[in-house]
Amino acid sequence: MTFSTRAWRQSALRGGLAIALAASAWTAWAQPAPACDSRQDPAACRREAGAAREEARRGGLTTPAEGNAGANAMARCQLQPAADRADCEARVRGSGAGTTTTEGSVMGGGIIRETVTPIPAAPATPRP
Repeated sequence: MTFSTRAWRQSALRGGLAIALAASAWTAWAQPAPACDSRQDPAACRREAGAAREEARRGGLTTPAEGNAGANAMARCQLQPAADRADCEARVRGSGAGTTTTEGSVMGGGIIRETVTPIPAAPATPRP
């Protein structure tokens, strides 16, 4: 019994497909497990890790430049009303007349900066 050309091609394609699927499964299995935070949904973590691997493979995943985070924060201060802009910039820099504290995390939903600026009380005026 001999194979016709068409039957031979179909067998070859099926065999190639089986090899490709096995290689894909092996590659997925051989990937290291992502280091997920215990507060993060494990399925979401794996999904994000896979998306990051794919983007890195395409060359689209970059590391932000050193000063970009500060520049982005200062740019967000430009959106504040003029009266609040200087205070916003002082919070970002951690400077100014008051004491700036920082708390929170990106994982927790954001970083909160608070500046407490003491304002001296007005001198008491004598009553008539």
